[in-house]
Amino acid sequence: MTLPVRPLGTSRMRISTVGLGAWAIGGGGWAYGWGPQDDAASLATMRRAIELGINWIDTAAIYGLGHSEEVVGRFLRELPPGERPLVFTKCGLAWDGQERTAEPRRTLEPASIRAECEASLRRLGVERIDLYQFHWPDETGTAVEDSWAEMLRLVAEGKVRAAGVSNFDLGLLGRCEALQHVDSLQPGFSMIRRNVGAREIPWCARHETGVICYSPMQSGLLTEGFGAKRIAALAPDDWRRRSPDFRPPALERNLALRDALRPIALRYDTTVAAVAVAWTLAWPGVSGAIVGARAPEQIDGWLRAASLDLTVGDLDEIAAAISASGAGSGPVRP
Repeated sequence: MTLPVRPLGTSRMRISTVGLGAWAIGGGGWAYGWGPQDDAASLATMRRAIELGINWIDTAAIYGLGHSEEVVGRFLRELPPGERPLVFTKCGLAWDGQERTAEPRRTLEPASIRAECEASLRRLGVERIDLYQFHWPDETGTAVEDSWAEMLRLVAEGKVRAAGVSNFDLGLLGRCEALQHVDSLQPGFSMIRRNVGAREIPWCARHETGVICYSPMQSGLLTEGFGAKRIAALAPDDWRRRSPDFRPPALERNLALRDALRPIALRYDTTVAAVAVAWTLAWPGVSGAIVGARAPEQIDGWLRAASLDLTVGDLDEIAAAISASGAGSGPVRP
């Protein structure tokens, strides 16, 4: 199956407009886990994604404290090299091996970046990471220029193909760009979490920096099956139990927005999830959306987003629904 592709900035990589997110594949038992996850189901999900034309997987060292990368590595070894998807991963969150549920430490110290890269290469079983990203801004006092210089050395050494950042604001983006071009930004972006649509995404469009947005369905809120009962049934260690978006009063506003998307989904004979993801892809400068799945059938629920072109009228209707619901913050339309 062939899906539409877009360039990832100036990196020379062309990525399907939706990619598979491997956050939940990391499983439970850590600070931001999604509860228990079966590795066999994860492998089946990745197989289904590639069969359907998705050509990239986004993971991170922190997901499951290395476990997500290990499972992705197992999947890669199933495939001939020429059939493997692009693999994107991230560094910069250090965990305590003795206390798995402790909050990770945000560090972009050069020595840590290099050590994390080597560990990710081993877990993934690859010689080069297609896109390596700083996961969050540093909190240790390390200058971002020193961090970015280390990232650029990894590129020069052939360990990394393209270099990007995640959750960076305009100031940090500009400081990195002054040294050498930033290939991509990975921001949280959805109909509920819209703030980067005002500044960071337009900046990326002007600077030819690719954008791959995460949580376009707001971690499940913008899907048909989510509600109070589903939240009550979440695993005890599912991080969403602690999220304000999943609690009153934000929860009611978020679900009201979700319900307002149903008529649009019906018109296109698709799902609310697909409409939610397609909305993020309608923004100029967005290269692709990272969409999570824990079972193969979940992919079928949102894959239509890859080729769903929302009209001006659709975007107006969604903007009105966002305003009426009071959900989230940020600009309401591209």
